[in-house]
Amino acid sequence: MSVTNPNVTINANIKKSVSVFAPASIGNVSVGFDVLGLAVKPIDGTLLGDVVTVSATTSSESSLTVTGNFADKLPSNKEDNIVWSCLLLFNEQLISANRVPVSLAISLDKKMPVGSGLGSSACSVVAALVALNAFYAKYHDFSFSENVLLKMTGQMEAQISGSLHYDNVAPCYLGGLQLMVPDENVISRILPSFDDCYYVMAYPGIEVSTKAARDVLPTTYSRSDVISYGQNLATFVDACHRQDKSQAFSVLTDVIAEPYRTNLLPRYQESRDYLTAQGALAVGISGSGPTLFCVCDSEHQAEQYALWLQDNYLQTALGFVHVCKVDKVGAIEI
Repeated sequence: MSVTNPNVTINANIKKSVSVFAPASIGNVSVGFDVLGLAVKPIDGTLLGDVVTVSATTSSESSLTVTGNFADKLPSNKEDNIVWSCLLLFNEQLISANRVPVSLAISLDKKMPVGSGLGSSACSVVAALVALNAFYAKYHDFSFSENVLLKMTGQMEAQISGSLHYDNVAPCYLGGLQLMVPDENVISRILPSFDDCYYVMAYPGIEVSTKAARDVLPTTYSRSDVISYGQNLATFVDACHRQDKSQAFSVLTDVIAEPYRTNLLPRYQESRDYLTAQGALAVGISGSGPTLFCVCDSEHQAEQYALWLQDNYLQTALGFVHVCKVDKVGAIEI
């Protein structure tokens, strides 16, 4: 006669778990409004991004818990949380693929400040969808393709910002420097990046919503601005392929958003002027701000700029500065 231990099933379910980290990113990279994005990671090993854990549960309903330094900045109602929306979308896609969704326990470790210009919402979206996909791949022998999953991340990002753009979700998911292309079968192509460069990321500790930052932009642009934008972006992409660092960063100029968003960012213009005068390769607004990014040739130079920004750009105790390099991996199971 055999006796079944009731704890065996429970323990087996508890072990069915997947955790995914999704990194910060620089949207636009100054020269490519809505079409360029760069994933970054601090050189000191700090996890600058969000972590989502998907676990099996014995409950008949799915659940969501939120922890982390910036959890209090998110809606208390799970139905208003973007990670919950990701689960609903993922389940819809499962049903469309003739698969049956299962109940899950999902947790979001919110390490990224909201409205920071570091792709905070993209981190949550990418971490959630990649974790869900990895969970089903590992325990239910099913997964969506990279392209299908990328489209889902774009759909979720559009729900937050009000417009479809992949410049944060693509690098966050795929890593590296990503160029968005007008082909739904491709969506994004990786560009050669400058791996010896350092990127100083300075978040001042204040919040600027993506929607507010987009609302200040004009609805039309002059012919000269359109020509400058196209010329600078084309030159940058060409310089990336030729690995001409000097030319690439010489055209890292934003004529589309920065002139109109500067007033939303206290101390930005003064900081930009100082860092440029000190020899920075480029200085710009990360995404919609308020985070400033500064490109440097050496780690020593980057550390010096980081110290200056710590003293002169941060405005609240929530602010931080990280010296980063290109994250070539993107979302990763941890």
